[in-house]
Amino acid sequence: MRILPEERRALDGIDAAAMLAQVEQWCAINSGSHNPDGLARMVALLEAAFAPLGEIRLLEPAPATRMLPTGDVEPVRHGRNLNLRVRPEAPVRVLLTGHYDTVFAADHPFQTLRWREPGVLNGPGVADMKGGIAVMLAALKALEGSPFAVSIGYEVVLNADEEVSSPGSAPLLAEAARRADAGLTFEPALPDGTLAGARPGSGNFSVHVVGRAAHAGREPEKGRNAVLAAADLALRLAALVAPDLKVNVARIDGGGPNNIVPDTAVLRFNMRPETLEAQARALDAMDAALATVAAAHDVALHRHGGFARPPKPLDENQMRLFRLVRDAGADLGLEIGWRAAGGVCDGNNLAATGLAVVDTLGVRGGAIHSADEYLIVESLKERAELAALLLMRIAREGFPRAA
Repeated sequence: MRILPEERRALDGIDAAAMLAQVEQWCAINSGSHNPDGLARMVALLEAAFAPLGEIRLLEPAPATRMLPTGDVEPVRHGRNLNLRVRPEAPVRVLLTGHYDTVFAADHPFQTLRWREPGVLNGPGVADMKGGIAVMLAALKALEGSPFAVSIGYEVVLNADEEVSSPGSAPLLAEAARRADAGLTFEPALPDGTLAGARPGSGNFSVHVVGRAAHAGREPEKGRNAVLAAADLALRLAALVAPDLKVNVARIDGGGPNNIVPDTAVLRFNMRPETLEAQARALDAMDAALATVAAAHDVALHRHGGFARPPKPLDENQMRLFRLVRDAGADLGLEIGWRAAGGVCDGNNLAATGLAVVDTLGVRGGAIHSADEYLIVESLKERAELAALLLMRIAREGFPRAA
């Protein structure tokens, strides 16, 4: 399918220089997931940037909790979520999502932008995913400048907690996904433009082990060593690794002076199942391991957390949308491929509602979650054109949600 003149005119209006300026402004603000001041500054800028498209709502996050190293569970508050709805009664509706939080805390040393080489910008969030938000916004502006806009409605959700599994935004994402026919998420593509296809699920867990303190020399037999029990549990969990399940034991908090049997410890770990069957098996095996360790060490175990990201298989429903992206890319001279990814994102949650979603429509870049994170600057306009053309095609041809 060739690009229509009306499509080309809309694409030609995309301003690459303005997009780069937005990324530079946004990435100068630290918006780590647990930096409320930075998140508030960032969402204010996003509100101003998206306001020309329609009325913006800043929605409060859902309640969330976390387990402290002491084993206590406390409320944790995340930033507000930006929500925009345009033409919700249109015959076809698309959900576009992104996140404005980063993994880099306010005290992290990685805070500034620099040119790694001509055309390659290094900085916190340039790819993951403030660059992706710039792509989303430019694509929507191009759509609005086309005659096809009247046929399509869209909803935008920009959340403040994606990097910590979206506990405060998950209900909003699920509600929005059920209102849509297709989903576009602007996580970064790989440096060569390859998209993420199938994704595993992911669950983060903390287990508080409650033992009994005792003098390590005089009467150690009266103690119940919480650190030892946590280590035993860690080994049992690590043994659950299978071709369809990854397990990462990440940390043990606990212990104290060498002459005291430790009475408390917290074990933290992540599980990534490739299928719902593997997820169910992991839960059953986890419960069995906890029961075995509790009995063997005479300790109490309290689990916190769960599977926040369901597995996202690349089934035929998902392939319908991937093929549209591939075809739009071909008309722009881009070869669009995809492959299974080990990471997870909000695309997992959207797909779990039955929505077809492509979740790596952002910039080309790499080394995300590290101080080497980079953006290939030419991909700002390239990916904005891809997303805009995709939106115009969906507006013209429709995209019925799978039954």
